[in-house]
Amino acid sequence: MQTLDEMLSRQLLTPAQHADIAHWIRQARDVDHILAMPAPLWRSFALASVLMNVDADLTQPPPF
Repeated sequence: MQTLDEMLSRQLLTPAQHADIAHWIRQARDVDHILAMPAPLWRSFALASVLMNVDADLTQPPPF
């Protein structure tokens, strides 16, 4: 949820998109349910992820 909140604070998601995505994730029973998010919400979330360069964070070695 921290990443989702950051997307909102950077204005990459509207307050309505943030609320809808957060609600969907909170209600999810498992990963498959999250992946079944409605297409408009998924597109908003995916675009915000790209704009935040989330994938780059995931490919960095952990800091020790």
